[in-house]
Amino acid sequence: MTSPTTRLLRLLTLLQEGTRTGRDLAERMDVTDRTLRQDIARLRDLGYPVHATRGPVGGYRLGQGATMPPLLLDDDEAVAVAVAMNVAADGSTGITDIQANLERAQSKLDRILPKRLQRKVTALRAVTDIGPAVTGSREPDAPVPAETLATLATAIRAATTLRADGAEVEPYRLISWQRRWYLVAYSLESHTWRALPVASITEISPGTRHFAPRPLPDTDLVAFVLREIASTGWQVHARVTVLAPAETVIARINPTVGVVEPVDDASCLLLTGADRLETIAIYLSMLMMDFRVDSPPELVTHIRTLARRYAAATEP
Repeated sequence: MTSPTTRLLRLLTLLQEGTRTGRDLAERMDVTDRTLRQDIARLRDLGYPVHATRGPVGGYRLGQGATMPPLLLDDDEAVAVAVAMNVAADGSTGITDIQANLERAQSKLDRILPKRLQRKVTALRAVTDIGPAVTGSREPDAPVPAETLATLATAIRAATTLRADGAEVEPYRLISWQRRWYLVAYSLESHTWRALPVASITEISPGTRHFAPRPLPDTDLVAFVLREIASTGWQVHARVTVLAPAETVIARINPTVGVVEPVDDASCLLLTGADRLETIAIYLSMLMMDFRVDSPPELVTHIRTLARRYAAATEP
């Protein structure tokens, strides 16, 4: 027979998932209606605001109380929360007093995580770098399942190969930037270093073959990923001549926006990209420098349209 404490924890978990009918709760917990009512009363005595509504769509739900009750998370939820806190802890959230709160929350979660989950979370923290949050982004989010990240992190720490969409790669590092995840890997088919968008990989399977680490393509793998994104990682790429020295442009945009190549003392080439033409146009307007779009033609047309609109907006 299930102990009263175990039943209460199970009941609290079910109530945290949303409104449930008494019959559904009783069936899921394998108890009588009377026992369910007694357990609901015990939760209320402990300070949990369990509300009941009558009618065909009625049931029990956990309401908002005066204090924060303990949260009960399943394995996937616990890993996802730990990953999210790790990403937010890099200080790029824009909230000035969040760092200490995040550290306390991480400490509490670490103390209660089962060892099997601790290994996943620890592996992920150890192999993840966070990209700089120096620019805004209008690109859609690219969510990745926490279990996928855990699989990648385990392979990186163990130095074992992976198969990503059928191609065998050696995984080296995870980079989180602008709500997107990238895997720095060496492709054993093309024999090139890649920055693979994790969200675009449809099938990942761990391998069993160990590999000896190769010399990295850059001492700063975040910078490597940002360069790859700027040159190959977007749906739309642009080639722009900026009428300013390369040093001035680099200081203005940082590698997160594009790759800058000097042309002469007074101009440089900017290779940039985004998932939409509109986003590139916004980046270029934020440069506050004279420029000439070399490609693609669609971007030239879009900027001309914007120029006409801006000109019309300033006419008396």
